[in-house]
Amino acid sequence: MKKLLFATTAIAIAISGAAPAFAEFKSRNIRVSNGINADHPVGNGIKAMQACLDEKSGGKLKLTAFWGGALGGDLQATQALRSGVQEAVVTSSSPLVGIIPALGVFDLPFLFSSPAEAYQVLDGKFGDSMNEKLDAAGLVNLAYWENGFRNLSNSQRPVTKWEDFSGMKVRVMQNNIFLDTFQNLGANATPMAFGEVYSALETKAIDAQENPYVTIDTSKFFEVQKYVTETNHAYTPFLFLFSKPIFNSYAPEEQAALRDCAVVGRDVERQVIADLNKKSLEKIKEAGLEVNQLSPEEQARIREKSMVVYEKHKAEIGADVVDGILAELKTIRGN
Repeated sequence: MKKLLFATTAIAIAISGAAPAFAEFKSRNIRVSNGINADHPVGNGIKAMQACLDEKSGGKLKLTAFWGGALGGDLQATQALRSGVQEAVVTSSSPLVGIIPALGVFDLPFLFSSPAEAYQVLDGKFGDSMNEKLDAAGLVNLAYWENGFRNLSNSQRPVTKWEDFSGMKVRVMQNNIFLDTFQNLGANATPMAFGEVYSALETKAIDAQENPYVTIDTSKFFEVQKYVTETNHAYTPFLFLFSKPIFNSYAPEEQAALRDCAVVGRDVERQVIADLNKKSLEKIKEAGLEVNQLSPEEQARIREKSMVVYEKHKAEIGADVVDGILAELKTIRGN
């Protein structure tokens, strides 16, 4: 009887000792809006983040992803976060410039020269300073995920220096910084809806377009192009944003779990994108396209050439923001 009593007591103590681990977690359904589809690397990131949350919360914190803009566009979803009527969104920085002009810094041309450089800036002090601006707008950025680098494809000639852009008709997004970037390099920048790009390339209405390797691959632009240059002319982060009013209603343990697990998801998502880019680049090469990279010296030269674009948009982005990121990059590059 004593042995049974001791055993029962030991079990009770063990259970009571384990219970507080999940005591501060409530059962929550966290709606996450996305403009992209479930087969995008963000989907891999969400799965990894959920596995992490299951472990930390005992299965109480659940992410429910809504893909393809099912809860509205990224801007609409972000406004819902600010109002406290929706929990989270994974969005590119570009659509939010109207809310936080400083995010326009990520549209500046030839800002980062490699993913590693981008990660160092985003995951460091500069990223923290941008998070403070987001917080002031009612948004909590849990982590910087990745949309990726954009590269150039064209049907005219290899691009090895900025002069090679001269006269080239390049389709760009309807974004003033992108328009100014390519016009400054001597190209004929042409805004166009994405759905029209393939046929415009095929009919030679335009010569070139710029997108990540995965998009060049999946959209089959390689069928109507001859050259691809790894320009890395624009790097766009995704932000995993959470509603500040809702986040502030959560227990500290829940907040910490969300932040930690968003970083786990970030690392998985970035790796999946890197792997997909390699596969897409191989497919592009196999299709017979000539592929080249801009040399580090030419990248630096084009970046210097592009400083007029930085100056033109400095006031609207914020001089402190532009100067701040350039100073950090100068330190990283050791020059």
